[in-house]
Amino acid sequence: MGEILFARVDDRLIHGQVMTKWSKGFGCNAVFVIDNNLAKDEYMKSIYLMSAATSNLAVKILGVDEAISLWNNDKFGNYRVILLYKDIATVKESITKGLPIKKLNVGGLAKSPEKKFVIPSVSLKKEEAEMLWELANNFDVEVFFQTLPESKRVNLDAALKLFGINM
Repeated sequence: MGEILFARVDDRLIHGQVMTKWSKGFGCNAVFVIDNNLAKDEYMKSIYLMSAATSNLAVKILGVDEAISLWNNDKFGNYRVILLYKDIATVKESITKGLPIKKLNVGGLAKSPEKKFVIPSVSLKKEEAEMLWELANNFDVEVFFQTLPESKRVNLDAALKLFGINM
């Protein structure tokens, strides 16, 4: 039976930190990108798959419903998986539709005017912070912010305080 090691939100998706540091540090043998738009874009999908070709990891790019179907059919087979997401909303969709994510690493979300930095590589809108609160409180997801495995881990409570939200 397969295992979801953790999910990571990183708007860059597949890149060196994920394919080396995170995957090796947790003994994973697969990385599944869960993104509804990317799963339909054959050109971009091929670029991401080529960029991961030398990693010795199984890499799949799936929409949310396809990922849930794979999980329900055989619990991802023999894969020990890191799930990659571009945004928090898609993680929420996955969890509310039944994907059993228990650990969520938020590791890379670019800055924009309406966002606040939680850690140097992660900035959130208040709505995103509220979604994370909901995942933690309603679905018992451990949410943390961390760029690399060796970086300091910041817990959700610290991030929520930036937005005046209490756990």
